[in-house]
Amino acid sequence: MAKSVNKVILLGNVGKDPEMRSTAGGMTVANFAIATSERIKGQDGNYTEKTEWHNLVAFQRTAEIVRDYVKKGNKLYIEGRLQTSSWDDKASGQKKYRTEVIVSDLSLLSGRGEGSDSSASTGGYSRSNSAASSSSNSYDQRTPASVPDYGDNGITDDDIPF
Repeated sequence: MAKSVNKVILLGNVGKDPEMRSTAGGMTVANFAIATSERIKGQDGNYTEKTEWHNLVAFQRTAEIVRDYVKKGNKLYIEGRLQTSSWDDKASGQKKYRTEVIVSDLSLLSGRGEGSDSSASTGGYSRSNSAASSSSNSYDQRTPASVPDYGDNGITDDDIPF
């Protein structure tokens, strides 16, 4: 059988606060949606913005992180896989479908004060569910505010050993 890939990478903003629930077995589940946008040039030469909404589901520890840190307006980086569910609508008898992204990795990109609840936004937190990712660390590559600036110490290019 040929190799197949089911991987989704999204960078977008949360549309509303996540909905939390627990399964009968006690597993925490978070449902939320993020929006991604792209600019499209129309036939008239003007650009319009097209927004696409993505339904996301997070389980266990990742769902707890979503509950504690993700709020409406937050910018997120998401990795996951697509999953489509189907069911028969009881009212109409029609077959219904829902495609969701099952979250395997989540990084909060919003800083403090971004989103609708600034006290709950911590920014820079990263969480991965996959076994392969748990052995390698995922780091926020933004420069922390506490890193000292050594520009005033008189270090020149001659001081660099290479």
